[in-house]
Amino acid sequence: MAETPSKIESMRKWVIDHKLRAVGCLWLTGISGSIAYNWSRPNMKTSVKIIHARLHAQALTLAALVGSACVEYYDQKYGSSGPKVDKYTSQYLAHSHKE
Repeated sequence: MAETPSKIESMRKWVIDHKLRAVGCLWLTGISGSIAYNWSRPNMKTSVKIIHARLHAQALTLAALVGSACVEYYDQKYGSSGPKVDKYTSQYLAHSHKE
């Protein structure tokens, strides 16, 4: 009987399969939350509120991209079938010496 994956493992697999969608959703959530937070502050101009929301969302997007890159690196290096990088490197090196 197959073992059901944990919630974290299933989330990790979803992020691996849908990297751009995950970053886009995180950006949309970040800018929405930042606009909501900035609109609750009455002392700021509307243009400043929008600029702050964009900057917060941009920082969140960069963090998501770095996180996605780390997940991709970890998956490529230590995926479910063992180290993949060494297999492809040795395959390339084996074919490069043939002429």
